Amino acid sequence: MHPRNRQRKNASAMKLVGALVARFRIAAGLTQRQLAEQACAQPETIASIEQGRRTLLPPLARVLDSLLDTKGTLETAVDNMPEVDLIPAWAEQYMDLERSALALSFFANQVLPGLLQTETYARAVFGSRVPAFSPEEIDTHVSNRLERQEIMRRTLPPTTSFIISEAIVRAPLGGPVVHEETLRHLRACADLPGFALQIMPLDRATHAALAGPFILLETPDYQRIAYTETQRGSQLISDPDEVSILSQKYAMLRTQAHNVEDSKGLLDRLLGEL
Repeated sequence: MHPRNRQRKNASAMKLVGALVARFRIAAGLTQRQLAEQACAQPETIASIEQGRRTLLPPLARVLDSLLDTKGTLETAVDNMPEVDLIPAWAEQYMDLERSALALSFFANQVLPGLLQTETYARAVFGSRVPAFSPEEIDTHVSNRLERQEIMRRTLPPTTSFIISEAIVRAPLGGPVVHEETLRHLRACADLPGFALQIMPLDRATHAALAGPFILLETPDYQRIAYTETQRGSQLISDPDEVSILSQKYAMLRTQAHNVEDSKGLLDRLLGEL
């Protein structure tokens, strides 16, 4: 059975919290769209939470408690949910947060973050998947990935920082044509305002994030959340202590990676070698 179709354990807890949100919203005389607008969320997010299909995350729980005058009920319910319900099976919750984030910081050591991928690079990524996606599934995933990049083209885009391994920019994923296109795309992105791209050199003797890639983001209400992925799942991290540890790692990574100007120089040299 495909993981996306598998019933998750403790789903009843998600349904209970969603039912509470719906009850409090109705008591306040608000529609889902009205509550979403006041909470700076998407209407489909509120609907999914109320239906028990999406986890209510602590930052949004606090906002809803304030808007609905529920005296911390929702935050308490979220804090006491079984741990499995606080860990999303896939990345839906992260996508919601990414769309409204004020700032995003990425560390990647294997593949370019989705916001930096060209269409051909994204096709190479999804085409490498085992077990294989069908052509139709690849088209859908690529389309969704490119749609996410809309946030980078906004009049006021989020402040973004990327630290990527030199191995990523040297790997010819998709072949030489795709590789050159990817390097040119990265070089163009590196000159965007509010955008910082740093490359972690391969010859470092120390490394602050050997445990793997992660993302830090800041929400519109100035909450800091982290996101990590593994081979078969993903995890949103809202615990302040855990987010602080990853923030410390990211700060150290920024000192260990090439600075922005040297990273541009490395991309120029790689393009000159092609």
